[in-house]
Amino acid sequence: MNRPTQKFMLAILGVGALVLSGCSGTSSKSSMGSGGNGGGGGTGSNDLAITVNTGPTGNYVDGAFTSVMVCAPGSTTNCQTISGILVDTGSSGLRIMASALTVSLKQQMGVGNNPVVECLPFVDGVTWGPVQTADVTMAGETAKALPIQVIGSTSFSTVPAGCSSQGAPEDSVALFGANGVLGVGNFAQDCGGGCTVSGGSNAGFYYTCAGQNCSITTESLVSQVANPVTFFTGDNNGVMIQLPAVTGAETTVSGSLIFGIGTRSNNGLGSATVFTMDPTNGNFSTTFNGIAHSDASFLDTGSNGIYFLDAQSTSLPICTNFSFWYCPTTTQNLSATNQGINGATASVNFTVGNAQTLTANASDAAVNGLAGPDTATFDWGLPFFFGRTVFVAIEGQNTPGGSGPYVAY
Repeated sequence: MNRPTQKFMLAILGVGALVLSGCSGTSSKSSMGSGGNGGGGGTGSNDLAITVNTGPTGNYVDGAFTSVMVCAPGSTTNCQTISGILVDTGSSGLRIMASALTVSLKQQMGVGNNPVVECLPFVDGVTWGPVQTADVTMAGETAKALPIQVIGSTSFSTVPAGCSSQGAPEDSVALFGANGVLGVGNFAQDCGGGCTVSGGSNAGFYYTCAGQNCSITTESLVSQVANPVTFFTGDNNGVMIQLPAVTGAETTVSGSLIFGIGTRSNNGLGSATVFTMDPTNGNFSTTFNGIAHSDASFLDTGSNGIYFLDAQSTSLPICTNFSFWYCPTTTQNLSATNQGINGATASVNFTVGNAQTLTANASDAAVNGLAGPDTATFDWGLPFFFGRTVFVAIEGQNTPGGSGPYVAY
């Protein structure tokens, strides 16, 4: 079965807020890594349950999904809980499929009092849809008047050439693999300064549309699609992700997305090592097989494998049926070294298995050992998070580990 890659990585870097796109059974929350004091799979007011399952399409692999409640701004009754939302530490902002949204939200207006619409490029396509405002609740936290993107709205069915030239629009659940994506990465906005300037320096994410005629526009920081965590009244300096260890393939595993770092008893850094990141692109460095991916490495729950270049390609041949994954004849036990901008280093042991074998059972959604080729970056996708407690600190926010952006584990 062809299972979606959903390798999220924003296409334009360096503008201040751009980072990326065993036995079958069910695991409990156990075998957690060091750091933190444990979550509860959604038991606390800052603890949002996440589940690695096959998602809304029924064929997703290594995707961590959750639910969010979306309300019309200021309303406590005109609300909707939407499941099947992919948790993504490689992007910032909440994006929801129009087909999954039943609540009417306020449309953001721009130049000439025309609607603002966004084109967001991921590595395997683009999301096109209007910027609207919602009150969003997750666990006991609420982000009021949050700008979000609504993907695939029929009111904006014509995708401008400047957007479609960057990739095929993923404007349906079937194409996107989820009812939406919850970007809780290292940046406060999805674009940052690159979208506040005019002319040729503009990153080109935001448009104003007069009818179906859309043109690139500037978008202030306060109006951009934003990391919801920054809109919370507390627990707003980052997130902590906990998932159990996975051996081989399992049907599903459950964990926690805990809001805040060092703000409560359940999100302390503990013994986790802090790796500061390049503030312009949210990357650190990884060295593998003597090759340094300098300032080109990141942790990304939105990627469903570990993506990197194997210089000795004979040991990690690419799958016959899955060109985006490796298929070694035997499971490979590998090691790489991560290094932060602050000089902190740590070795990471990981496995690469035969993706065709690992995904043979369509009911298995949590798979450790999925990996694939990427010549430009070292993308530590969801398998990295299995059995670890991982922290993602937001740019400019104070934490016990210093100011973000950084990751820690």
